[in-house]
Amino acid sequence: MIKTAEIFPSERKKLFDRLENKLETAYNLNRKVVSFQANKDEPVYRWFKYKEGFSSALVKYFLTKYAPKPGKVLDPFAGAGTTLFAGQELGWQSYGVELLPVGTFVMQTRQVLDKLDVEKLTIIEKGLWSEITKLKDFKNHINHISITKDAFPDETEEYLNKYLSYCSKIKDKHIETILRFAAFTVLEEISYTRKDGQYLRWDYRSKRVLPGKSFNKGRISTFKEALKSKLNKIIHDLSPTQISSLFEQFEKTNSEKKPVKIIEGSCLEELPKFENDFFDFIITSPPYCNRYDYTRTYALELVYLGYNNEQVRDLRQSMLSCTVENKEKIEFLSKFYTSIGKSEVFEEVLHVYNRSNAMMEVNAILDELNKLEKLNNSNIARMVKNYFLELCFVTYEMARITKSGGYCVMVNDNVRYGGEEIPVDLILSEFAENFGFEINKIFVLPKGKGNSSQQMGNYGRTEVRKCVYLWQKK
Repeated sequence: MIKTAEIFPSERKKLFDRLENKLETAYNLNRKVVSFQANKDEPVYRWFKYKEGFSSALVKYFLTKYAPKPGKVLDPFAGAGTTLFAGQELGWQSYGVELLPVGTFVMQTRQVLDKLDVEKLTIIEKGLWSEITKLKDFKNHINHISITKDAFPDETEEYLNKYLSYCSKIKDKHIETILRFAAFTVLEEISYTRKDGQYLRWDYRSKRVLPGKSFNKGRISTFKEALKSKLNKIIHDLSPTQISSLFEQFEKTNSEKKPVKIIEGSCLEELPKFENDFFDFIITSPPYCNRYDYTRTYALELVYLGYNNEQVRDLRQSMLSCTVENKEKIEFLSKFYTSIGKSEVFEEVLHVYNRSNAMMEVNAILDELNKLEKLNNSNIARMVKNYFLELCFVTYEMARITKSGGYCVMVNDNVRYGGEEIPVDLILSEFAENFGFEINKIFVLPKGKGNSSQQMGNYGRTEVRKCVYLWQKK
């Protein structure tokens, strides 16, 4: 049983009291397991650290513990495909929906590994640099957007463009994918930038005029050395002796690998396309309600993949409302559900959202804090309201497409704004109850998430819960 020393205003306290018996400290689920860190020994994750995700170990734990046999598993926020490929290794038929092209490119790269001619890749790698330096007339160019302009030293930028032109002439599409992926993984290493929260932090050596204290990211690798090192690592990891050890834990299952289905788009639009009672299991982690803008974090990777300013802006607005720049999607959702002949579903979801007293309390308090200018951004209240509204629609659809007796596992963190804790775990679980899920458990990590340094100074060092929800379809 979880004990709490926190004092919530009335509606959140009532919801906590009602669901307190569902909260259980999970000593077997540490932060490493519910983050990307435990994936470091797997191909693709060894080469590109996609930090917005959880571990394969978490997926395998829930699939093996709560499912009697493999079936269909879905991740509506697929990211780099952890649920999909961990499920595939256990014999599951895996489906994933992902909007951010960075994630879909990583998943597509992983799909080609089984078909890749490593010997051919090794031969190409040996003569790669001489072929690149020969290029005089190259047509492929990275078209920068405002937040990535001048991210690379001039020589690096030139070689990157030559490399993209070289890759476009490779006839073997599996080899081409791996070559493109290799450069994709070293973009930060060869740039003047470093990922810092939701932004790119710029080194003092860049051409940019930078306010505040100068930042030195240390040695910046040349494109040649970074690329050569990464390709050698990939080839080494894909050698027969290495690949057997990397996958040895999966080979014990003796399960037939089924194709992974990757759906590019927003789950707000894609989930309604699935038929009722289609999935046996859902394992997912939506973007957290923490203001992180992944289109900024992965801006270099997006322009490398060919996305322009307008496309990046559209991506930002299409993603779940987890940043202060996101606009309301309520009108879009109304029109969308009407267009597919399900206007009554729109009204039902809206009704569930509006009758959540805890949700209404959160919205009212944040609106009041906004008036008192106690939030560090005036759009936080709007972001929180829309984050939960959109996840209310996602939760409805997940319940609809899950088979009776099937499970949904969700990883998410609670958040705090203006000193007010928002119990994401309790509010989303209340939504889930209304749509036909039973709250089996809300597993709480032994160590929670601390305040930001700014909030810590104002409100003290109070942790918020980091949780894994386990819901079962009635």
